[in-house]
Amino acid sequence: MAVRKEFLGRGWAFPFHFDPATGMVALSEYEENIRQNITVILGTRPGERQMLPDFGCRVHDLLFAPNTRATAHMVARHVREALARWERRIEVLDVHSQVDPSGAIRVEVVYKIISTGAVESAVHVVSNTTSR
Repeated sequence: MAVRKEFLGRGWAFPFHFDPATGMVALSEYEENIRQNITVILGTRPGERQMLPDFGCRVHDLLFAPNTRATAHMVARHVREALARWERRIEVLDVHSQVDPSGAIRVEVVYKIISTGAVESAVHVVSNTTSR
């Protein structure tokens, strides 16, 4: 018996591209669509979208902040806030952020898909912070 997941949604794939088999705009669906939407939310600076000026995540405000645990904590807070506001299909269970000697902050988001109860995780890297 096939599990029907249409209620999880579908949309254009990210990054945008055409499906070579059909020549149509490539789509993502279900859990993959949620993962891609998380990437879009965290990768968008508020103000970039003209019709949704508040859309995105404020982690970009910290790109040149010192690479410290305090900055990593602020990144985690911004990630939680953005996902709570813009991705209503999930409940954020935990956000782990850690500094990296390269100047990046690695963020792992553990979330539950509300409608199915499935627990997933996604990793995002915030780079270009200054070394301490």
